[in-house]
Amino acid sequence: MNRIIADSQGQDRCVVEVNGTRLGVEVFGDGGGSAPPVLLVGAPTMLSWPEALCERLVAGGRRVVRYDLRDSGESATVDSAAPAYTLRTLAADAAALAGAFGGGRVHLAGVGVGGMVAQVAAVEHPGAFSALTLVGTRPVAPGPVDGDLPDHHGPTMARLFARPLPDWTDRAAVAEFAAGGAEIRGDDPAAARSTAARIWDRTPAGAAAPVHLANQLGTVFARLDCAPRWRERLPGLALPVLVVHGRRDRFFPLGNGEALAREVPGARLLVLDGAATALPASAAPEVAAAMLALDRP
Repeated sequence: MNRIIADSQGQDRCVVEVNGTRLGVEVFGDGGGSAPPVLLVGAPTMLSWPEALCERLVAGGRRVVRYDLRDSGESATVDSAAPAYTLRTLAADAAALAGAFGGGRVHLAGVGVGGMVAQVAAVEHPGAFSALTLVGTRPVAPGPVDGDLPDHHGPTMARLFARPLPDWTDRAAVAEFAAGGAEIRGDDPAAARSTAARIWDRTPAGAAAPVHLANQLGTVFARLDCAPRWRERLPGLALPVLVVHGRRDRFFPLGNGEALAREVPGARLLVLDGAATALPASAAPEVAAAMLALDRP
C-alpha cells in the first residue's frame, strides 16, 4: 500500500509508506497549476537538494517533493551494513511515490547516486514520469566504469581516503570531516559543514555509528545489487531529459555527464562552470529555469 501515514514536525514533512517501507518526505508548495509535480531523489538524503532550488521550482508553479532513500535520513533503517533490497527496489519506491503525490506522471530528478536510481526508475516505470533531470551522475553503477567514461579523479580520491574517519556519533567532528572533504572535491566547505550537521540532526536519535556513516557518505548504495545494466536501455527513453553537471566535478568528471546526455535522444546538457560535485545553491536559478522549461505546460 502506498499512502501518507503520519505528519511529523509540521505540515510540510511526513512519512510515506511505499512498498512495505517508510520514507521521510518533505513537500514544498501546493502545485496550484496544471504542471506535474517534481520528485527529487536524495543522494542518499533529501538534503543533497538545496532549498534554494526547491523554492525556485515552487515559484515556477510546481509542487516539489524531496525524500530520503531507504536506510537514510528519516526513512526506515533496517540494516545499513547489509541492505536486503536492490537498486531496482529504490527505483520502484520512486515510482510509488510518484503515484502517491502526483495522481499522474511526475517530473523525476536525481542527484549523484540518486541519479542512478532515477535512470532505472525511468526505464523500468516509464508511465510514472513526465520528464527526467539527472544531476552529477553517470550511466553505470558504482564500481568499474565503461572504457569511454572517465573514472574518479585519482589524486582527489587518494586525498579523500587518506583522511582518518571521524567519530560518526560526534556531530561537530562529522561536520568538520564533511567540510574537509568538500574542500578537497572543490565544493563549498561551509555549505558542506552545514548540510552534514543537518543530516546528523535528522538521523534517528541514538543511531549507531554505521547509520551516521551511511547517511553522510551513502555507503548503503555501494552494497546494493545493481544488475542488470541499464545504460543500454537509455536510448529508448521517450521523455524530455535534462543532464546537469559541474565542470569542476572530480568525483564524476564531466565526461560522465556528456556521455549520459549522448545516450538519450534529444537530451539537453547543462554544464555549470562554477560547480564541482555538490549542487550549489548559487546554481538554483539556472537549474530551476532549465527544469521548468523541460515540462512547461
